[in-house]
Amino acid sequence: MKLTLKQMHYFDALARSLHFGKAAASVNISQPALSAQIMDMEARLERKLVERRHGKVVLTEAGQRLLPHIRRILGDVQSLEEMVSQDRGLLVGNLRVGMIPTIAPYLLPKLIPHLQARFPKLDLKVREAITDTLTRELVEGQLDAIVAAEPIAEAGLHTEHLFRDRFFIASAANGADVLHSPLAEDQVALDRLLLLDEGHCLRDQALAVCAKDKERRLVNFGATSMTTLLQLVSNGLGLTLLPEIAIPVETAHLHSLTITPFADPVPHRDIALFWRKSSRRLPDFGALAGAITHVAGEILPEAEAA
Repeated sequence: MKLTLKQMHYFDALARSLHFGKAAASVNISQPALSAQIMDMEARLERKLVERRHGKVVLTEAGQRLLPHIRRILGDVQSLEEMVSQDRGLLVGNLRVGMIPTIAPYLLPKLIPHLQARFPKLDLKVREAITDTLTRELVEGQLDAIVAAEPIAEAGLHTEHLFRDRFFIASAANGADVLHSPLAEDQVALDRLLLLDEGHCLRDQALAVCAKDKERRLVNFGATSMTTLLQLVSNGLGLTLLPEIAIPVETAHLHSLTITPFADPVPHRDIALFWRKSSRRLPDFGALAGAITHVAGEILPEAEAA
């Protein structure tokens, strides 16, 4: 019996998704190839590891017993690779970074060229998803670091503050919403407030800023992107909370928006880089944090950097 690291990696991916197609996509191979590797693994071990039941994949008892040992091995191999990569210099090789959707579209277009110029041997892979998904994938080792809003209540993660992102209110330039600048938080009409869908941290932040100690009488609509919300706002369908980092990009496409600042103290979110405390790539994360802070400073000249 001899298992390969590749087979262990494929089995781990299948155990996470419990779906052959999704697992194959996550490891960049075809579904038949992944199925063949799992079958070969089962043949070598002489026991069934997974079962298909009514279109679903479940781990057998043997698969469940084997999984923690495989993940421990994969974690040790990853630690070894991280240690070796540090000997090759800063930000060399693969780095898997997750970003929340209200940061990625505005930060990445400037961050990627900056990293390519300074660290040409870096192979950056970016995953965009909501905070809960990114946090889970970071803890499970599918990502090396994530960029998200503080705080994240997860043990075992290191937090490196990057910059402060102030909030504004966006409304239609020729709409019925007349806002006085600067705007007090309690002046936002809750029955006109449009929010991102459940799971987006900006939704919770908007409620925290605009609905403190109030009945949440909100527009029954949830969008999956900032761009969708602002299209609705520009057509006079409501208001929305807009992070400052999004203003240059979004207002370049939508000229029918009015951006109103809040009065002091200005509500904001703090953006940070998170990684596992057990990771050996501290120098890489320090370099990445520095690059993000530099780029954010170009987008947000008044941002509070780390």
